[in-house]
Amino acid sequence: MSQTLYSTLAWLPTPPLEFTALCRALPTDSADPGPQLQALAGFGLDENQLTRLSRAIEQARQDGRSLAPLVPFRLGIVSNATSHFLVPALVATAARHGIALDCIEAGFDQAMQEALAPDSPLKLAQPDAVLLALDYRGLPLRATPGDAEAARQTVAAVLDHVDRMRHGLRANGKTICILQTLARPVETHFGSLDLVLPGTLRSLIDAINRGLAERVAASNDLLFDVAGLAETVGLADWHAPTLWNMAKLPFASTFLPLYADHACRLIAALRGKSRRCLILDLDNTVWGGVIGDDGLEGIVIGPGDPTGEAHLAVQQTALRLRERGVVLAVSSKNTDEIARRPFREHPEMLLREDHIAIFQANWNDKATNIKAIAEALSLGLDAMTFLDDNPVERGLIRRLLPQVAVPELPDDPALYARTLLAGGYFEAVTFSAEDRQRADFYQDNARRIALQQQAGDVDGYLASLAMTLTIQPFEATGRARIAQLISKSNQFNLTSRRYSEAEVAELEGDPDCLGWQVRLADSFGDNGMISVVICLRSGSDWQIDTWLMSCRVLGRRVEEAVLQELVAAARRQGIERLVGGYRPSGRNQLVEEHYRKLGFELLDRHPDGSTEWTLNVDDAEPAANLPMEIRHLGGAMNSPESQRSTQSAASLL
Repeated sequence: MSQTLYSTLAWLPTPPLEFTALCRALPTDSADPGPQLQALAGFGLDENQLTRLSRAIEQARQDGRSLAPLVPFRLGIVSNATSHFLVPALVATAARHGIALDCIEAGFDQAMQEALAPDSPLKLAQPDAVLLALDYRGLPLRATPGDAEAARQTVAAVLDHVDRMRHGLRANGKTICILQTLARPVETHFGSLDLVLPGTLRSLIDAINRGLAERVAASNDLLFDVAGLAETVGLADWHAPTLWNMAKLPFASTFLPLYADHACRLIAALRGKSRRCLILDLDNTVWGGVIGDDGLEGIVIGPGDPTGEAHLAVQQTALRLRERGVVLAVSSKNTDEIARRPFREHPEMLLREDHIAIFQANWNDKATNIKAIAEALSLGLDAMTFLDDNPVERGLIRRLLPQVAVPELPDDPALYARTLLAGGYFEAVTFSAEDRQRADFYQDNARRIALQQQAGDVDGYLASLAMTLTIQPFEATGRARIAQLISKSNQFNLTSRRYSEAEVAELEGDPDCLGWQVRLADSFGDNGMISVVICLRSGSDWQIDTWLMSCRVLGRRVEEAVLQELVAAARRQGIERLVGGYRPSGRNQLVEEHYRKLGFELLDRHPDGSTEWTLNVDDAEPAANLPMEIRHLGGAMNSPESQRSTQSAASLL
């Protein structure tokens, strides 16, 4: 049963019978087929269906049709095994995750040549990332059972081999390498002793995988844990000796959709497309039974009962996701007081009210409730995942809110938690201290919004928050979070430009760049890093290359405060104008009038909807009565001579 879950991507709905006809019609029926392509990719597709969909995508691309809202991404693939069968599956699967993928494939077993040759086609294509799809059978592995020193040398040689490829492929300093762990073979020669003896193939592969993980932890590269994936479905099923002998295919074609889905999750996470909120149904999802009918004593939760333990596993999973920053919400057709009773009174409940950021228990349809949850959290619908045992409710949300992820659930509640996690909705490429606190950030913000609605007087409410805005130049400590915020911010993002950690590090040392990380704290708690600004000097202008902000702090005049500080910093640097641009991405309509609201003048408007704006520094007026204290750490520019002590730039206006 577990293998079927993974091999068929059973958390996704079954494709329609007319799937092939829909794919054929797409390139000709729609001028902008992106949304339809993404919708078709959202089913649990087999290898042939993925190939069919990839052809439709390529045809639309060749015909010059827009694939928006799919985000472009160029992926290089190098392997010491046959890899051409991966490309159609990756292209089609990427659409499921909101990515318009373009693949550049190296020749068979040409990984090192492609990495070292300065004019290799792959390097000339300047991919965003390169997948090093390595198989242990193509690496210089020599088993030396019992010889620890020889084993150490073998592991070092293999890791050095990988490092040479990584460094060669990253010659431009920007390409990210996605390193695969090695799926070990099924066969053992010493039985259980294989794990004990140094130099056996198993112990060598384990050591290499640990070495790959260490390299990723110390770099900007990503790890694709193929070894863990193979062990999840079973090594004996993953490896197909006949296919390897015939065509050097590294794993059974049955698992091609699964491999492609996991690879594309990483790419999507790199582009900020991981989900951030888990919305839970209650009856027969979080507990067994119907609280309104069965009462507190009649619902089933907890140890000693198979159904109770199954629902307890759902709660444990939700809590673990919350610990890593996923926001929890509730959407239940119920009376509010009745729905809250188990959270308050049931002794076996793990989830409590203070774990839930937004609690929607009423008799509205769930689509309405989910939209209200997204609005209250200042998150897009594409950040939501909805878990519900009822297939009718799942179908309704898929139809009315296609941006929301809705995993299919099996009949057996014991598999609910496994199915949710198998969907990979919350894939991460980094993890920071702020990630641990993110659920609290959003929960606190929901409380702020609720208080604001009660207060009525917005200015008085903002003043009561006792906000402190802290502005600091880019630096090593905040680098990972800066890159993460740049990749994940979509709604309040003027240009939607993306920068990796390596690129952020380059900006830190550029004397003509102003890079600011902005944090906000208030009486409810610390919001963490909530804004990033990048300005590039062009003569006497500062071009505002990037300006983004977390939507959870909207309506708190943060953008006015940041502009005030930008103007002050510009005057100190002899800058005469701020020049900003708006680039529509399909998700950032929120900030279309951002510069106009801040007093900029329109310079130009382009056919694609993008605009250019300018503000003369000498003409800028300070914002009146900002409801926050502003602090600076470090200098306004990245050059050493511009460093200054902590102060509020407002006093310089």
